[in-house]
This record gives sequence, C-alpha cells and structure tokens, in this order.
Amino acid sequence: MEILQTAGAFIALAGSVFLFLGALGIVRMPDVYNRMQAGTKATTLGTILTLAGLGIYHPAWLGRLLLLAVFVAITNPLSSHALARAAHFSGVPLAEGSVCDRLEESEKGGEEE
Repeated sequence: MEILQTAGAFIALAGSVFLFLGALGIVRMPDVYNRMQAGTKATTLGTILTLAGLGIYHPAWLGRLLLLAVFVAITNPLSSHALARAAHFSGVPLAEGSVCDRLEESEKGGEEE
C-alpha cells in the first residue's frame, strides 16, 4: 500500500510540474494564440496526471477522478479551440514573428471560389 501512495504522490507531483509549466508558458508567450496553446496542452496533461496521482494515492476516489479526467480531456481542448476562433474572428492580431495564419488563408480561399 505504501508503494501505491508513493507512486501516486510522484504522479501528482509530475502533474503539478506540468501545471506550473503551463502557467509559465502563459506568462512568456507573445500573443493570445500561443498562450492559449501553451496553457491548454500543459494544463490538460497536468490536470490528468494530478487526478491520476490522487486516484492512485486514494484508490476509493479513482473512479470519480477518472471521470473528471475524461471530462477535462474532452472540454479543455474544445473550449480552447472555440476561444481561439472567437479571438481570431474578433480581430485579435498574431504576434509579429508568426509565420502564417491558416484560418485566414482558408477563409480567403473560400471567398475566391
């Protein structure tokens, strides 16, 4: 039992590290779109790892925590995508170093046809 608690603690710690890196990415990235990507990817993985670690540490909670992890895995990327599209359509500019805008290219391609 003590081995499971130690493993759960280390997995939860790894999740916390990813959550910290996601927060750091939000602070360091140059524009809304990069911040959203850094935050979404890192926080999704960090939250899932933290919940899995807690589930291993407390096996009685595992079912509920896995259900929460599935909910996070579905809703976090979906909501981030919707927010990024809303930001794009409202005219939030890309960072100066951005190479291309595929969404704008697809919109212009659809208008020309």
